[in-house]
Amino acid sequence: MNEVSLEGSLTDPVAFSPAPAGLRELLPPLTKHEALTESARCLMCFDAPCTHACPTHIDIPRFIKKISSGNLLGSARTILDANLLGATCARVCPVQELCEGACVLGAEHKPIAIGRLQRYAMDYLYSNRIDIFHPAPSTGKKVAIVGAGPAGLSCAGELAKFGHSVTLFERRELGGGLSTYGIIVLREPVEVALAEVAMVKRLGVRVETGKEVGIDPSFEELRKKFQAVFLSVGLGNTPPLGIPGEEYVLDGLQYIEQSKRAPSELRVGQNVIVIGAGNTAIDCATIAKRLGAERVTMVYRRSENEMTAYPHEYDFIKREGVGFYFLAQPGRVLVENGEVFALECARVSLGTKDASGRPSPQVIPGSEFRIAADQVIKAIGQQKPAVAAELGLKTTKGFISVDLHFETSVPGIYAGGDCIRARGAASTVMAVQDGKLAAQTIHERLTAHG
Repeated sequence: MNEVSLEGSLTDPVAFSPAPAGLRELLPPLTKHEALTESARCLMCFDAPCTHACPTHIDIPRFIKKISSGNLLGSARTILDANLLGATCARVCPVQELCEGACVLGAEHKPIAIGRLQRYAMDYLYSNRIDIFHPAPSTGKKVAIVGAGPAGLSCAGELAKFGHSVTLFERRELGGGLSTYGIIVLREPVEVALAEVAMVKRLGVRVETGKEVGIDPSFEELRKKFQAVFLSVGLGNTPPLGIPGEEYVLDGLQYIEQSKRAPSELRVGQNVIVIGAGNTAIDCATIAKRLGAERVTMVYRRSENEMTAYPHEYDFIKREGVGFYFLAQPGRVLVENGEVFALECARVSLGTKDASGRPSPQVIPGSEFRIAADQVIKAIGQQKPAVAAELGLKTTKGFISVDLHFETSVPGIYAGGDCIRARGAASTVMAVQDGKLAAQTIHERLTAHG
């Protein structure tokens, strides 16, 4: 497969407005000099810890060495061989917890900027409109993929490289999943996610958007038309808080999406409260702070030790000037004349561990207090995938159960990504790896008998 230059746009036309200055990509691209200098620092470790720490097992010393020698196409190929969504992962991966966190230079020196070097190679590829991979000869086998997020795109692209006919059904109008709609522009511009969708399409994958699988088409139709089905449906909506005045609370994922689609139309309060302490909550707080809120406060019913946000994200948002109320349980949203003016909370103590494995908050009677606010946003996780019940799939803690080969309890139906993440942290890079490994299994089984 030879590399060839492409003509035409990398992405589909989209209804997204340019990001305001405060929300543009946080880190600038490396210059050629910076990339060469940084790549020269790499020790090219044998049995490199960084590669082991990468969920997709990119050969990191190899791609960095190719940057240092000026072979950017070879560097990009090394990345894409392991991770088809290398441009997204270069930006959104928690590298501080993974590859860079494992760098042997990190103990006494500064770790190699692996994420930024990966971005340097991938930006070169996309800015020069180069495709590394191309459709393979057809095997005649057909696979349906439900959901065009990272797991679905990874699986679709890998199957297309094997020569299988792949149709990807996506209920939204654009592919990319949370990379397109739910990750703040500060971390990943929309154009990056959509360029990867376009790349997967050029591999021969048919992407049908606006398709609510289960309704149009039905699951019965999929089972009849396709020899395998891969579910990459992600998770559902933000669950309800179950408190009075909740109708005045904004949904965090919708808040992020509007900041990407039409930031000029996003109403940002002057005194904003974000309920939750995960990465999505931090993104919401970042948006509010950078788009003009005077005060932004995050409210969490456990302590900072139980936060689900990455430590580096917590450090980031503190530097942004965002405040915290820990051990505070929201009780009701106070409204006057249709306008929010406060969030009433109660102090809590932490009791025995609950089903999540974390200590359960116990409200302290008579400890109610108010936090002034004119806007309240909730970012408290997402509901479990409803498709499991529709298909009669076995679940674990509400997530779809799969075996070591990513097959569900129903033969021929596979799943990956956030919808199966009963254990461990959900992340883009883990979803990409799920899709890659599931594609290998599906390919082996489809071709086992000729």
